[in-house]
Amino acid sequence: MEAAELGVGVIGAGWMGHVHARAYARLPHHYPGLGVRPRLVAVADPAPGQLDDFAARFGPVRRYGDWRELLADPEVRAVSVTAPNALHREIGAAVAEAGRDLWIEKPVGLTAADARAVAEAVARAGVRAAVGFNYRTFPAVARARALLREGAIGAPTHANCHLLTDYAAHPMAPLNWRFTREHGGSGVLGDLASHGVDLVRFLLGDLAAVVAETAVFTPRRPLPGAADTSHYAVAAGEARTGRVENEDYVCALLRTVTGVPVTFEASRAAVGEQNAYGFSVHGTRGLLAWDFRRPGELAVSTGDSYLNQPVTRWTAAPGDGDYGRFHPGAGNAMSYDDSKVAEAADFLAADRSPATLADAVAAAETLEALATSAASGSWTAV
Repeated sequence: MEAAELGVGVIGAGWMGHVHARAYARLPHHYPGLGVRPRLVAVADPAPGQLDDFAARFGPVRRYGDWRELLADPEVRAVSVTAPNALHREIGAAVAEAGRDLWIEKPVGLTAADARAVAEAVARAGVRAAVGFNYRTFPAVARARALLREGAIGAPTHANCHLLTDYAAHPMAPLNWRFTREHGGSGVLGDLASHGVDLVRFLLGDLAAVVAETAVFTPRRPLPGAADTSHYAVAAGEARTGRVENEDYVCALLRTVTGVPVTFEASRAAVGEQNAYGFSVHGTRGLLAWDFRRPGELAVSTGDSYLNQPVTRWTAAPGDGDYGRFHPGAGNAMSYDDSKVAEAADFLAADRSPATLADAVAAAETLEALATSAASGSWTAV
């Protein structure tokens, strides 16, 4: 039976908007039995140059300078929201209220109240919604979750999760929206730590309490020029500076509702680290560990020898998550873009389970607890 066509629109024509557009285009390749075939029909962005570049890459889509015009387009039935964080609440709620299905990037606003507002709008409208916590879609992560639920490493005793990168390590990185409270919220907390919190919850369950410390390593940065649109940009020469308003770094101890302690660290200014994201979970009988830079591998130690127990480097294979949708045999790593294709399938297929607005709310509540703890210096309940 031929798949039903679904008109989709993208709000936010930057890099992440491109990622979503590519994911929609690739869905029929990897998920031919999905039951729906997305067709990109519209894009919205206030920057004409961004719209022109988007259309040049993805074909003759309708271009709107105002996202409200995109929601009024009768052909648009599902919407990706890839706009800056500060716009998530208004746009996400409006998408749901317009009766459109919603795929929205994390962290779904600047606060837990923002995430809750979008979640409530989705619930009222009865539309389908998914949140961009894509690291949980990697087959090695799916394998780790399955092994934990099987008890392969015994009862979890302690864990670590880290997200370290260097896009803000250079002191001349311009003061773009990511460094302001108004537009970038809590800095590294909403940017990277939200992914880490979701991974911890995905693997080990809900969190009960946190204690944290945060830091700003570069308190002032050069004001951006017209060309400084990328958050990897570096300003040239002398420039006026402005104050960095949010966090570069967070370290914390998290405690799950089952009592598992998790050491947690995230930095956007870690010199020498590029997308060094990963986790390790120790149990009474073994170990699981994953590094995003080697996404198809999972370190696994299981057995009953305890002392000097070896670690096996397992590689993703068909049967692990959605690996078989992309590769016929083990050893071929899936990419970041592949993970977003799997996420798009989760969003559009009725029989799949995406990360939800409830997950976004839970992550946002944890981020607020981290910020509260860093200010008070004490344990804070989630």
